[in-house]
This record gives sequence, C-alpha cells and structure tokens, in this order.
Amino acid sequence: MESAEYHHALALLEWQVELGVLDGVQDTPVNRYEVPATVEKPKKPAAPAAMPVGNVAPPKVDAVAEAERAAAGAQTLEALRDAMAQFPHCELKKGARNLVFSDGIPGAPVMLVGEAPGRDEDREGRPFVGRAGQLLDKMLGAIDMGRTRADAPVYITNVLPWRPPQNRDPRPEEIAMMRPFLMRHIALAKPKVLVIVGNWSCQALLAKRGITRLRGTWTRVGDLPALPMFHPAYLLRSPEFKREAWADLLSLKAKLREGMQ
Repeated sequence: MESAEYHHALALLEWQVELGVLDGVQDTPVNRYEVPATVEKPKKPAAPAAMPVGNVAPPKVDAVAEAERAAAGAQTLEALRDAMAQFPHCELKKGARNLVFSDGIPGAPVMLVGEAPGRDEDREGRPFVGRAGQLLDKMLGAIDMGRTRADAPVYITNVLPWRPPQNRDPRPEEIAMMRPFLMRHIALAKPKVLVIVGNWSCQALLAKRGITRLRGTWTRVGDLPALPMFHPAYLLRSPEFKREAWADLLSLKAKLREGMQ
C-alpha cells in the first residue's frame, strides 16, 4: 500500500510540470550572471524570396508623354487619326462607339474646337451633328460660313475624340492626355483663326475657364488668333445669351475680313 507522502510528492511534481518546470535540481548551482567565454554571433536574417516574375507590377505609364510621342509622329491628318485610334491609354475609348475626329474641310481658314462628342456624335462619328450641331450650322450660316461651303468653309474638331459616359464633363487628366493630339491636329490643319467653343475647350487651349468672362475677347493660341464663344448646347439651355453669341459671330466675320491681323 502506497504511503500518503508518496501521493503528496507526486501531486507536487505534477503541479510543477503544469507550471512549466521541466528541469530537475542540479548538484551545483547555476550562475545566471556569468558571461560565457564565447558569444555566438546572431545570424543574419534570410533574404526575402524573390517575387515571381508573373506578380511584378508593370511600370506606371506616362500617358501624356506617350500621347506626345504618338502625336509628333503623325505627319498627316490621316496618320493623326490612326494614331489616336490606336492610342491605348484613354479609358473613354472603351465605352465609345466611334472615334470622332473632325468634320468640314481641312485647310479651312477657321477651325472650331468643341469639347467632347455627345450621343449623336458618338453614333455618327462626326462632331456637332445633334441639336447643338444644328444650331451651330445656323449660326455659321448667318455669317455666310459652313462646314461644306467651298467659298467660306470651316473645319471642326473636339478636345476629346471619344464620348464621356452619360455626357459628363471631361476630366482634367483626360484633357491633359488628349491635348497633344489636339495641338498636332491644329498644326496639321493649318487654320488662320481658332474659335474655342465652350468652357472645357478654353481649359484645354487657354488653361482658363469661365466662358461668360472669356467669350468675345480675342486672344492667342500659339501664333493663332483665337476667339472663345458660348457652346451651342449652352445657348439651347440659355437662349437669352444668343445676343452675345451673335456679337461674337460678327467679330469673327470682321476678323476674317481684316485678314486675321
């Protein structure tokens, strides 16, 4: 029969094991403050494993610089249109039906720069063909000009060649991205005067906004005289400003008569 002392000692041992005491008492005491004769140098951490090639993030693309290179390489309007069609960095392209490049007669003395295509323009692939375009044609006709008139033609394009979703306003990064194409377009079309149609066109060409303040005052884009005007879509919403628009058209006609000096 086992004694009570045995069970008491066993209970104390099990209690110590539960506390984590795994080493028995040695014959000689251990000096925990004694400095060992040799100190093992810490091992250097292992270098991180190389990331698989397939997971490496591609370098960020400078879309504006890519647009500048693509635009500079175009020597004709047809080549510029192809360069814009192949440009992969503008997200608007993915949601648009057509590239809206231009309308009218290339080489015309007057070049109008609108903002962006709408639904009708996206469907037909030409700028200013909806209600605003019909009003624009009437406005130009009032001063004996038109996009198909051989005696007094105009040439028309937009800042953005693709329709923004739900006809929202162009974004600053979209304007900056497509501006090199616009400037090359102007250089290749060789107009004698620019008409800047709308607020966002002023932002692209003049780095200014506030069409009610800018309209009617001649300025310059590079070496070209330029006239900011209300967008026809704005006039459809606010017909009370048609008087100012008529004054701007007369100013344009007078400038052409003077020889664009």
